[in-house]
Amino acid sequence: MRVISKLMPASKMKLVISSIGVLALVVFSGLVLFDATKAEVVLNDNGEKQKVKTHATTIDQLLKEAGITVGEHDLVSHEMDAAIENGMEVNYKTAKQIFVTIDGAEQEYYTTADTVEAFLKENSLSFADHDEVSHDMQTALEDGLHIDVNQAYQVTIHDGNKEIKQWTTGGSVKDLLEKAGVAFDPKSDDKIKPKLDDTLSKKTSISIVRVEKDEEEVSEAIAFETEEREDSSLPKGEERVISEGEEGTVKKVYEIVIENGKEASRELVSEEVTKESKNRVVAIGTKVEQPQVAKKQEPADEGNLVTLSEEKPKESKQPSSNGKVFTMSASAYTAGCSGCSGHTSTGIDLHANPNMKVIAVDPNVIPLGSKVWVEGYGEAIAADTGGHIVGNRIDVHVPSKSAAYSWGRKTVTVKVLD
Repeated sequence: MRVISKLMPASKMKLVISSIGVLALVVFSGLVLFDATKAEVVLNDNGEKQKVKTHATTIDQLLKEAGITVGEHDLVSHEMDAAIENGMEVNYKTAKQIFVTIDGAEQEYYTTADTVEAFLKENSLSFADHDEVSHDMQTALEDGLHIDVNQAYQVTIHDGNKEIKQWTTGGSVKDLLEKAGVAFDPKSDDKIKPKLDDTLSKKTSISIVRVEKDEEEVSEAIAFETEEREDSSLPKGEERVISEGEEGTVKKVYEIVIENGKEASRELVSEEVTKESKNRVVAIGTKVEQPQVAKKQEPADEGNLVTLSEEKPKESKQPSSNGKVFTMSASAYTAGCSGCSGHTSTGIDLHANPNMKVIAVDPNVIPLGSKVWVEGYGEAIAADTGGHIVGNRIDVHVPSKSAAYSWGRKTVTVKVLD
C-alpha cells in the first residue's frame, strides 16, 4: 500500500479503498443470503441426533452429504427420493448381521432390531418353554451375533412298572435320569438300556429293569424205593411185605430273581437231606409147587378114568420185570391242564390220543421211551417230562380233569419193563 500510495494521488487512493469495501460487503451479503436459504434438518444416525443445514433437495442427497452409505438391509425413515423439508427428522439405522443355528442348521439374518426378543418376533421365530436358547431375550444385538437354539423333545423312561416322560435338549442317559429324578445305581443288579453314557436322540427310549434277589427254603419229600428179595419159602408169584417204606425229606434253598415285581428265574443253590428215606422191602416167592397126580381108583363094580390134577401157581397182578423197581410219588395231569401244550416232550399229541397211557418222568431216573408198569395205572410209556418232575416222582396222563382230581397224589410202585 505504501508503494501504491506513493504512486497515486490521495483522491485515487480513497477510491480504491472504497471499491474493496463494497466488494467485501457484497460477498458477505451473498454468503449470508446463501446460508439463509439452507434447510435445517435433524439427522438421527443410529441413535445420535444432530441438526444439519443443507441445500440437499432429497433424502438421498442429504445422506450422501453426511457421508452415509445406505446398505441393502439398512433402515431409513423416508423414501430415498423424498424431498427435504425444513424442520424434518430423518432416521437412519445400520442393519446387523445375525446368525441363528437351530439343532445344528445355521441361517443368516439381517435386522435393525435392538434385542434378541425383538429380532425373534420380527422374523416369526418362536420356541417352546423347554427349548434351549443361548442368549437371554433382552440381550442387545451386535453385528455378527450367533444365537444357538436346541429344540427340546420328550424321552420316555420305563422305570420298572412306571412310565415317565421327560423333556430334554440332549446330553447323556445319565443326565436325563438326574433331571427326571430317577435313581439308578450301576453297582446294583438293576438293568438299564441304553447305557448311562450313551447320547440321547429323539428316538431314544430308556428301559430300567428293577432286579431283586431273594432266597426261598422248601422242604420236599424223598420217595423211597421198593427193594425186592427172592424168597424160596413163598410160592412163585406170591409177594409179602417185609417192611413198609418211609419217605425222607430234603431241604432245598433256591435263589429267586425278581424283575419288576415278577419272578424271572430260580436256581437251586443248596440242598440238605434232613431225613433219609427207607426202602420198602418186598419178598418175592420163588418156590415152585410140584404138580400132584391123582392115583387111579378102581371101584369094585366099575372103572373110572384117571383124572390128573395140577395146581397152577397164583398169577401176579404185576408183570414180570427184569428192570428196576421204584416206589414213587405219583400225581396226574391232562392234555388241557393250565400251561400244558398238549404235546409230550417226545412229540406225542395227547389231544389226539386222550386215552393213551403216558407218564412224565425224570429222565435221569427213568429214561424216556421206557415201557413201565405203574401200580393202579397199568402199563405205560415214559414219554414226557415236567418242571417239577424230579427224582422219584412221576405224573400219569389221564383223559380228563375229573380223573386227575380223582387220582390225587399217591405213592405207587413203578417197574421198568424194558
